Formats: sequence, C-alpha cells, structure tokens
Amino acid sequence: MFLTLRLLVIGVMITQIAEGNLYNAVECVLTLFLFMLPSFVERRIKIDLPDTLEVIVVLLIFAAVILGEIQEYFVNVRGWDTMLHTINGFLAGAIGIALIDILNRTERFHFKMSPAFVALMAFCFSMTVGVVWEFYEYGMDTFFRRDMQKDTLVATFNSVALNPEGRNVPVVVTDISKTVIYGKVNGVETEIALSGYLDIGIHDTMKDLLVNFIGASCMSLLGYVHIKRRGEGPSGQVLKNLMPTIEASALETHDAAHSAPPD
Repeated sequence: MFLTLRLLVIGVMITQIAEGNLYNAVECVLTLFLFMLPSFVERRIKIDLPDTLEVIVVLLIFAAVILGEIQEYFVNVRGWDTMLHTINGFLAGAIGIALIDILNRTERFHFKMSPAFVALMAFCFSMTVGVVWEFYEYGMDTFFRRDMQKDTLVATFNSVALNPEGRNVPVVVTDISKTVIYGKVNGVETEIALSGYLDIGIHDTMKDLLVNFIGASCMSLLGYVHIKRRGEGPSGQVLKNLMPTIEASALETHDAAHSAPPD
C-alpha cells in the first residue's frame, strides 16, 4: 500500500509539473517526506507504531494533501474536510494518551497520574494539535495567498461595526439574499454578486475545531477506560491498534541510565 501511494504521489507530481502548477508539485514532495515520518519515529525515537496507526496516518496525509488540496476534494466532496479533522482529533488523542501513559509507567519519573488526568492531558494535546493546524492554515492564507480556511456564505450575522450609533451593541442582519463585491480579480476590475454574506474563514475554523473536539473527547473517554482496565474489553483492542508504545529495549536503557550510580 505504501508503495502504491508513493507511486500515485509521484504520478500526480509529474502531472502538476507538466501543467505548470509548481506549488502543487512542492506539496507532492512534502507528502513524500511526510510518508517517511512514521518510519523515522520508529527508528530514531524507538517508539513502535502499530501497523493500523501507520496505515491511517499515511492515508490521512494522502487524503488531505493529494485528494483534498490538489484533486480539490475539499471543494467538490461534501464533508471531506470535516471527516479529516474528526479523524485527526481522534488520532492525536490516541498519540497523546500513549505518550503520557508511557511516561506514567516509566520508573525514571517519580510521579504517577490518574487515568482521568491522563485522559484530560490527551484531550488537551489533541486540541493543541488542532489549534496549531488552524494557525498554519491562517498563515498560509495570509502570507502565501492560499485559501485553506474555506469561505462560507451565510444569510444572517451580528455586527457591532454596522451599529448606526457607533455603540458596542451588535445589530442583527438577517435574510441576506445578495451581496456584491467590487474589486480586482487577478488584476482585473470585477463585480461579483453572491447569494449571501461571504464569511472569511471563521465558520470553517470553528467547525474544524468543533469536530476535533468531538474526536478528542471520544478518544479521551476510550483512553480513560483503557488505562483503568489495562487493555481489557473492546476499547483495549481498539486502542491496541492505535496507540504507539515505546520499545522494551529503549525503556530498559532509559531506566538503567537513570538508576546507575554517578561516576
């Protein structure tokens, strides 16, 4: 599967170069490097990633960059972005639980965290990853003229800026059937009529964080049950295929180094 995905990415990259889309070609190169990330983590950090987790991570990268951005699934497939952010929140929660649980079970650390606290920290870790990603999207839109934070047409909104008295009291604008934008599109003066008010990214950002919240919450709950029962039951089987574990040799090396007497 990894070989097939790499060949597909290389094929898309060649196509984008032939069409003169150098930005998309660079994204393909970045995708190939990201495909190597799971193997790098296993070799250099000595953390064992379950095969299921590796497959999902690689498919998630392919679905986001190649299908979502280059093949325009984010625009043409309803709910594509929402699905990816939900899965991301779920996986980031699993990784957060695994990392904290590894520290919690290592003898070199002199404190132990309760299952509820581990689940809470995993939830915070997942939400932080989601927030940082939204920062990345905003930065790309601001500095590189992309549109990763997709716009939304809305029929109603509240605004203090439109208060005729200049007060800090929002006015409610409803039943917006048409707005007109006057400006330059690719350097050409253009008038664009829209069937609603154009929101610039805020709805997309908040929706992404909301579904990340849902994914993180579900994983944190599963993680709490998993740690409480130590892998027993259905939740344990699910998380066993999703949670990274530190290699026994690496753990023994760390503990031995910590317990060795000073020279």
